[in-house]
Amino acid sequence: MMDIIIVGAGKLGLRLAELFSQDQNNLTIIDISQERLENVSSYLDVLTILGNGVQLKILKQAQAGRAELFIAATSSDEVNVLACSLAKQLGSKRVIARIRNPDYGEQIDLFRDHFNIDYIANPELEMAKEIARNLLKGYSIHLETFAHGKVTMVEFRVNDLAVLADKSLSQLDLPKGLLIAAILRDNQTIIPHGRTKLLLGDVIYVIGKRESINEFSQVYNAPIQKTPVRNVMIIGGGRASYYLAQKLLMNHVQVKIIEKNEERCLYLAENLKGALIIHGDGTDRELLMEENAEEMDALISVTGMDEENLMIALLSKKIGVPKVIAKISRSNYIPILEQLGIDLAINPVNIIAGEVRRFAQGGNIVSLSLILQGEAEVLEAIVPDESQIVGKPLSKLNLPEGIIIGAIVREGSVIIPDGSSVIAPDDRIIVFCLQSEQTTLEKLLQGKRGFFYELWHNHKDSR
Repeated sequence: MMDIIIVGAGKLGLRLAELFSQDQNNLTIIDISQERLENVSSYLDVLTILGNGVQLKILKQAQAGRAELFIAATSSDEVNVLACSLAKQLGSKRVIARIRNPDYGEQIDLFRDHFNIDYIANPELEMAKEIARNLLKGYSIHLETFAHGKVTMVEFRVNDLAVLADKSLSQLDLPKGLLIAAILRDNQTIIPHGRTKLLLGDVIYVIGKRESINEFSQVYNAPIQKTPVRNVMIIGGGRASYYLAQKLLMNHVQVKIIEKNEERCLYLAENLKGALIIHGDGTDRELLMEENAEEMDALISVTGMDEENLMIALLSKKIGVPKVIAKISRSNYIPILEQLGIDLAINPVNIIAGEVRRFAQGGNIVSLSLILQGEAEVLEAIVPDESQIVGKPLSKLNLPEGIIIGAIVREGSVIIPDGSSVIAPDDRIIVFCLQSEQTTLEKLLQGKRGFFYELWHNHKDSR
């Protein structure tokens, strides 16, 4: 349990409050809007303070000097930096500032050192990294690899595996060395058992040995294709678009950006050498056709409006773009997009909120893969000697339903565990974990010397 102060009750502040409240922390929220504070206090047990987070009297009222974690998440980068600096001087142990402006990119180290900021949170940058990682892998479906490629997690749609529909898991003749860890059905997460039936419309998450996953895809005629991405169109020229274009250009991908605002187009043209900037409306079908959208390997819609991104994504699929990704801030829109065949709907607030939470909990925790609309993670972990899960059969661990150990990697060999499997010190484990059980997982694994998560794919390099 920690004393936590959050300045700013907007989308990010609210999401962080939701996450930290799951751990029974003492939360204080500061905002200049009474309406926002009433909204957050209507369903979360938090202390709210109406006021400016850079005023000393407000920070003292919130007892910032006693805070173990202070987060400034207002819409102003400058306010966030100043609030964190003041909180640190008052005695806050760790401070986190939301800084989004690309113009400050070269000053991040200065902010950390001069203003004593422990962590910089940039939602648009983290979203751009996630999209770039997805594009540069080049797979036709969502695929993650762990343990140097020995273990794979793949997302399959039952509509593409019609032979599996209306069958229970116990009836399936699955290759050895894999398991179905979770099912997404009608926006609900299901942790399956042998009697669980697969239905048309379901999305299943399969974890297993690489060769077993390949066998599964061949047996059920669901090929995992890898197609290099060379040409990308981005609709919207905001911060996320800027960061994404930078990363793609660095990887020799041709980038075309369509942006409504003429002044913003000039800024992008000046600062993104190598990208083609088009002044126009990305919702205009004729413009998309004129710019040969159907010939692109991928189209990314990251405008500031969910409705626009939804419309652009559907239009792009209709004209034949093979891979379409949309930024969606409202979580209730995400299942709609997925049901309509959009390849990836991504929520920047969920991504950065998860990063902030992991930083706050320490232990060098890193998310390997966000799935199920951000409601679950797949982690690769090294098990410490004194972890509670060492030396006991899995059936005796009383793991909650939301935690599944999908694979154990020991001395280079992959074990797909069953109830009799026993975890040894220094094993690498691939764990599926619902967000609601994240704290439980950390407690189970925590040894006296701490717990270390390690990343084994390009997501780490992109950071």
